[in-house]
Amino acid sequence: MYIRCAAYRNGQRIGDVSVENISELLAEPDTFLWVGLTEPDPNELLQLQEEFGLHELAVEDARSAHQRPKLEEYKGSLFVVLHTVELQDGKVHFGETHLFVGKQFLISIRHQSSLGYGRARVRCESMPQLLAKGSGFALYAVLDLIVDNFMPVVEHYQSLLEKLEEDIFENRLHRDAMERLYDLKRCLLRLRNAAMPLLDVCNALMRLHPDVVSKELRVYFRDVHDHVHRIIRATDTMRETLSDAMQANLALITVRQNEVVKRLAGWGAILALPTMVFSMYGMNFKFMPELDFRFGYPAALAGTLIGCVWLYRRLKRAEWL
Repeated sequence: MYIRCAAYRNGQRIGDVSVENISELLAEPDTFLWVGLTEPDPNELLQLQEEFGLHELAVEDARSAHQRPKLEEYKGSLFVVLHTVELQDGKVHFGETHLFVGKQFLISIRHQSSLGYGRARVRCESMPQLLAKGSGFALYAVLDLIVDNFMPVVEHYQSLLEKLEEDIFENRLHRDAMERLYDLKRCLLRLRNAAMPLLDVCNALMRLHPDVVSKELRVYFRDVHDHVHRIIRATDTMRETLSDAMQANLALITVRQNEVVKRLAGWGAILALPTMVFSMYGMNFKFMPELDFRFGYPAALAGTLIGCVWLYRRLKRAEWL
């Protein structure tokens, strides 16, 4: 487990502090504590629960991942669960972040993700006048960083979709490409499900919790809300485009199958003519007029060939061959 605890007073960083001194610093006015944990140990969570006075139900949820995104209010703190996503080396990684937010503290707990919030800390420390307002601006910085990491993933999926569209219309779509289509659709749905709850979280923070988000900070959460809307619109558009691409692929497959059937039917018609003529000679009747005709055999071959050539030209003109 990795844990980092920093103290701020009036927006200025005092320094790193130990967990044992947290309760003493919380008793000081204008002091804000920012704690970051990765894959927390139950004993460390229990210690934080005692120092910050966290609710036991929220702490129990924070011990492990696989929680649904939500915002819950407890006495003295908020508990926020968010799903995170990031692009690393061309691969998309999903994770989970739990946040405990109080008037004087912010605790971030990361699960199954290498996404750190160091950039959010640096950003807040560069704007001490806003950080002095308490945990609201720090919470905004974390949410904004989480949302910003969605955009490279959206662009990555967009490039994959464009490549698949090229394969569809250039007749290069094979079984593995079809599997990629369905995988991409499933990933887009997972991305949308990770982004959608952020709308409710931002709405709740802007309207229901003035002790954490002051009136001056609401505009920042509204900006995050707008960014989430844009991400959701982009994923919805890509999902619709993906569905259209699947339908277009099925239509192209049907067209190609029809072309094959037409060619087979055309050649079947051509081969039916000599089959019919030559089968007549196998009936072995005693009285057949053409049997005594000297030029009967070459005439039958010539007539059959002329009929086949005529059928071929007609079918070729009708674009069946």
